[in-house]
Amino acid sequence: MNRVQDKVIIVTGGAMGMGQSHSELLASHGAWVFVADMNVELGQTTVAGIRKSGGKADFLKLDVTNEADWHAAVGQVIERAGRIDVLINNAGILILKPVQDTTNEDWDRTFDVNARSVFIGTRTVIPFMKKAGKGNIVNVSSIYGLVGAPGASAYQASKGAVRMFTKSCAVDLAPFNIRVNSVHPGVIETQMTRDLLADSVIRPALLGPTLLKRPAQPIEVSQAVLFLASDESSFVHGAELVVDGGYTAN
Repeated sequence: MNRVQDKVIIVTGGAMGMGQSHSELLASHGAWVFVADMNVELGQTTVAGIRKSGGKADFLKLDVTNEADWHAAVGQVIERAGRIDVLINNAGILILKPVQDTTNEDWDRTFDVNARSVFIGTRTVIPFMKKAGKGNIVNVSSIYGLVGAPGASAYQASKGAVRMFTKSCAVDLAPFNIRVNSVHPGVIETQMTRDLLADSVIRPALLGPTLLKRPAQPIEVSQAVLFLASDESSFVHGAELVVDGGYTAN
């Protein structure tokens, strides 16, 4: 069953890692996916792979911290597709430093990519969703927007901001039939974490209390994103969907 058939979906950070996985799965279920990323080569490779598999995808060059880029990218989608049904705010970075070693530059860069971009992207698509009379925004936060852990103060603060921004938007945008939810992945095996997970000392600490005793594969998070992007989640609004192998339950 094509669960997002003919939906027009933007995925930020869509060229690699979880974003690539989201893009590929959404396209396989019938969506027209706009893969948005700064990395042109990887983004175009992801689009080519989707097309080769029979899916529909286009690439958007997007620096999520740049408001002009957002307006240009959204304008391209409206020009090509006529609407935006779903925005997946997935782009993010991770700087691993305890608070005492975190610089102002670390903090600002992390918030620009992880939190400010979600605000700018959301604000940019709202007029088009309001005009359509409906819309759907999925913000990728983290379990570290829910619980504390050592060595990632800027990252955790930014992901906590995404969590509460999602709830605020859910309140503001409900009158316009625009749903907003957040996804909270646990430890995921991607390019960002692969070296850490390969370290025999760091791996047990990173997995922490994960009850399933392993990291997730990106597709396991993408299935949650697919659910929220689809009409199956039509009464899910302002929610936190945790995909963490039991980490926060323990």
